Amino acid sequence: MTMNRTLTAARLLLVLPVLCLVSACGGSHEPPSKAASEPAPQRSIETIADEFLAAYLERHPTMGTYYSIPGARHDRLFDNSPAALGAWEDREDAWLAELDAIGEPKDVGSRDWVSYGVMHQQLEGSIATRVCHNELWQASTTTAWYTALPFVFDVQPLDTPDLRQQALTRLGAVAGYIDTEIANLRNGLELGYSAPRITVEAVPEQVRALLKPDNPFLNMGSRADDPAFAKKVQNLFDSQIAPAIERFATFIEHEYLPKAREDIALSANPDGAKCYPALVRSFASIHPSAEEIHKLGLEQIAKIRSEMQQLIDENFGGGSIEDFLRRVNTDPQFTFKSEDAVLKYSQDALAAARAAMPRAFGHLPKADVVIKPYPPYAESGSGEYHPGSEDGTRPGIFYIAVKDPQHRSRAAQLSTLFHETYPGHHLQMSIALGLGDTMHPVAKYFFVSGFGEGWALYSERLADELGLYPTPIDRMSMLSDQGARAARLVIDTGLHTMGWTRQQAVDYMKANTAWASVDIENEINRYISYPGQATSYMLGMLEIRRLRTEAEQQLGDAFDLRAFHDRVLGYGNITLPMLDESIEAWIAARKGAGN
Repeated sequence: MTMNRTLTAARLLLVLPVLCLVSACGGSHEPPSKAASEPAPQRSIETIADEFLAAYLERHPTMGTYYSIPGARHDRLFDNSPAALGAWEDREDAWLAELDAIGEPKDVGSRDWVSYGVMHQQLEGSIATRVCHNELWQASTTTAWYTALPFVFDVQPLDTPDLRQQALTRLGAVAGYIDTEIANLRNGLELGYSAPRITVEAVPEQVRALLKPDNPFLNMGSRADDPAFAKKVQNLFDSQIAPAIERFATFIEHEYLPKAREDIALSANPDGAKCYPALVRSFASIHPSAEEIHKLGLEQIAKIRSEMQQLIDENFGGGSIEDFLRRVNTDPQFTFKSEDAVLKYSQDALAAARAAMPRAFGHLPKADVVIKPYPPYAESGSGEYHPGSEDGTRPGIFYIAVKDPQHRSRAAQLSTLFHETYPGHHLQMSIALGLGDTMHPVAKYFFVSGFGEGWALYSERLADELGLYPTPIDRMSMLSDQGARAARLVIDTGLHTMGWTRQQAVDYMKANTAWASVDIENEINRYISYPGQATSYMLGMLEIRRLRTEAEQQLGDAFDLRAFHDRVLGYGNITLPMLDESIEAWIAARKGAGN
């Protein structure tokens, strides 16, 4: 998801509330028809899940590309038109009403229980966030088309003449997609919706980076080893895509920016105050108030700072946390000499993590994961994971930032890596994809941020238990990232509900994390332009940690860490309330069995 500091996913799964990989991840060839108005006999959950998933894959066809779903076609893009959105909303309403009429199954862990819970969360979250009208103003999020859509063509299959023709058909849809985005954003301005100006100012430059020769659209031509195909790709790019990219950049420069809102709080948009809690609920699958989230963040910051101070006192001669966190980004003993050094450091840590996994898990996925530097058009990212194929033959990819290595600290590396790869996103998502027939595919393909990001953040602490931070400065990376996720609770609610300024948020993050200044600046823009999502990490981790503590206390010496982790991940991408039910049932069963 995961993206973004671990936005796995997330131009990936991670990034949109309980939905597919990226905002450009799919679409409907024809707008879905409205649900029948006549009452119908009650259907089974399995039948509804089959219909829902088929319709979802029809509306989001690049989901099939990302997961290499057998039988999926790879020739269409998401229909981002208002008409298609309206038709889809009619179907969502009908599915949710049908599920509510059936009621939640009582058999915790059953196939129907999982399918019902995943679909209900997906539908309820999507319906609740309609008040936000994201399609009218998300011009600068990490899921905007110019960061999300290019990654589709990075994984576009090209092995046969038919697949290459499908790629050309999809490529031919890009210009129309971009033009619809312009129309949607223009309509948003007319209705009073916009992204904050401060997050849009860099967009024209980011978009025009896609005009450089080294871009995913043209790179697709060179990947195929087919000169005729490469020529067609070049012609499509030159005649259609490049002009559309320039149209978008010009639109942002001359029409959007002069009208974009100066206020950074979501409340500046129509119904923004109603939108924020809906977003938190949609991302996290639980719904504490903004005040509760803010207070929780302050409490967690205090605990983590205590750990930081102890580490500094015992290993680095004492001093203030703030001074040390800034020092680690400039002192050569803590930074890198070259971009290659950043890459090798991460690759070595990945190998160590991979080897440690059997100590904490009974079930491990088939798919591997590789590390790549961000491509030039996405260099502002700070770490994100893209899943591998469902059959495990195509590895997952963890993109890392290597730019400006002399100001990139080792205290900001390993924790993010473990979050994104092993034992974090890659492990969790690959296990979900490998569930086979035990669960309906809806448990594989949808992503609940509170569960997925909560698991990945929990994994950073688990890596510490497994001894994967070899030096004190590496362990500081874990505390720094934990501090950042706690700070997100404070900052996100502060920015959108409590009148915080952008500089106030930047200063707070700098005081509590070792992240490089450039990454912090990008992160704060992310929180401003993508409200609510950043709260799901710590909210989810604390819930997983609470359930583990309860299991340890209830089971005593009979507690088995490998079995606990297998249970947490064993039902795919479930909600946090579902996880609570699952672990409570697991504890009761193990106590009843006497082990």
